Amino acid sequence: MVGRIIETPECVAEGAAHLARVEPRFAHALSLTGPLPLRRRSDGFEALLGAIVSQQVSVAAADAIWGRLRNARLTGPRKILRADEDDLRACGLSRQKIRYAKALAGAGLDFRGLRDAPTEEVVAQLTEVPGIGRWTAEIYAMFSLGRADVFAPGDLALQESARILFGLDTRPSEKVLREMAVAWSPWRGVAARALWAYYRVAKDREGIR
Repeated sequence: MVGRIIETPECVAEGAAHLARVEPRFAHALSLTGPLPLRRRSDGFEALLGAIVSQQVSVAAADAIWGRLRNARLTGPRKILRADEDDLRACGLSRQKIRYAKALAGAGLDFRGLRDAPTEEVVAQLTEVPGIGRWTAEIYAMFSLGRADVFAPGDLALQESARILFGLDTRPSEKVLREMAVAWSPWRGVAARALWAYYRVAKDREGIR
């Protein structure tokens, strides 16, 4: 099922209030972060390409690469398919990410259909494309489709933020954090926003674009 869709800052505030009621540590985090950002993005090819660009690099590096792609007008599927690899490499894409970008451009995904598909179907369809793993698919479902109960436990910033906030000895694995997040349903997408915001407070740097 699709479930609740986050569309406005009021939706995020509703989720944050719920989390603060059920988990005191979220109440503490929210007292430090203030109101959480909406973080809604357009869906479609550019959103997924941006997620691929963000894989395994810092937020600053991803922003720089994306800026160069935009300046070169290389953010659309046809432009990517026709682009010379040297041009894409000049924008900062690695050889592997160039392969992923071209695979995405040629995948023919039905982006409109994904809007109404159950989250697990969204993840299943997206992860069939080379270079799109579960993290990328969950980030897309959370930010571009607005799914309120989607979490991305493979995200290192979320893992580190949870370690600090919950006083854990070590950074939780993806499996452990996914299990922890069950208690934050039906607002796991807002829990992710809270943890990213708390990461910024704790580490003085952004954890997500």
